[in-house]
Parts: sequence; structure tokens; C-alpha cells
Amino acid sequence: MEPDLRLVDDGALVVAVAASDERAMAELHRRHGPAVYGLALRVLGDAAMAEDVMQEVFVRLWRAPGRFDPTRGELRAFLLREARSRGIDRVRANEARQRREDRSGREDVPTAPADIEREVWEMIRSEKVREALVLLPPGERQAITMAYFEGHTYRDVAALLGEPEGTIKSRIRLGLKRLADALDRAGLGVRS
Repeated sequence: MEPDLRLVDDGALVVAVAASDERAMAELHRRHGPAVYGLALRVLGDAAMAEDVMQEVFVRLWRAPGRFDPTRGELRAFLLREARSRGIDRVRANEARQRREDRSGREDVPTAPADIEREVWEMIRSEKVREALVLLPPGERQAITMAYFEGHTYRDVAALLGEPEGTIKSRIRLGLKRLADALDRAGLGVRS
């Protein structure tokens, strides 16, 4: 008679998954699937994509169970981090795809004469922003560039630069104030 897997702890189930035990995998999915799906749904806002992310998380566990290190925390937390990470990757990929499509769509549409003045104004404004950005201290410029032009969160920027999150937030806040001041001086009046 086979043991009741509902009574086996997660660590032992992961060991069984490493030995290709499908029953152990099914039990882990039963235990943690709803939480993984729920988090993915909150991140993505789309049931089908959340289902895909949940499946991806469990397939990754099946293929590489050794990535889970029980000394670093519980399996549920590991799976939820994976789901959040995969979900954010999808959101960013979708946003990048949408930006490409939008750019492509704009390139295909001829500019109407009434839009030329607005387009010239936007070009001038973009150039002034670039000029003002170059004048910022390197730490502020780098943090703003990563957050606003590369799409990283404050936490991502802090991790990538190996700095505390509060330091990054301060750099961005100070840098944005300096940018706003420079654009005001240039007559672009970004403040109301």
C-alpha cells in the first residue's frame, strides 16, 4: 500500500519529484497550485495567462527540483516568488510588444499637417529632457534612466545597483526635481 502523500511534508515531496514521482508532483500542485494561480492572476489580471504562469512554475519545479533550497525558506514562498517573477516577465514582455506595435503603427500613418507643430514641440521637449538628464549627478541619472527609460521598479534598480531601496528612491526623487527645475528654466513648464 502506497503512503498517503497528504501526510508527507513538502521537502520530502520535492525529493520524490527529483526522482520523477508524478504522484508527488500532483500533491504539490494540489497544495500550492491555487496560491500560485491566485498570485499570477493578481499580477497579470488575465485568467488564461495566470494559468500559463502556474503551469510554467510547476514545469520548472518538475524539470529542476534542485533549484528549491529548503534552507532558504518554504516551498510555497519559493513557488510564489517564481510565479511573481514569471508574471512580471510576461507583463513586461506584453508592454514591450505593445510599444513596438504602437511605434510600428505610428510609423505607418502619415503625419497630418496639424500634427507637425505638436511633433516639433515634442522633439524640442525630448531634446531638452536629454540635455537636462546629462547634467544630473551620475547616481541620479543612472537611477532615473533605469526606472523610467528601462522600466525597472525601485526595488529592481536597488538590486541591480547593489544599493538600499531608500537610497535609490531618494536619488530618483532628487533627480526628478532637478529635471523639473531645468525644464522650467528652459521654458517648458512641466509644473502646473
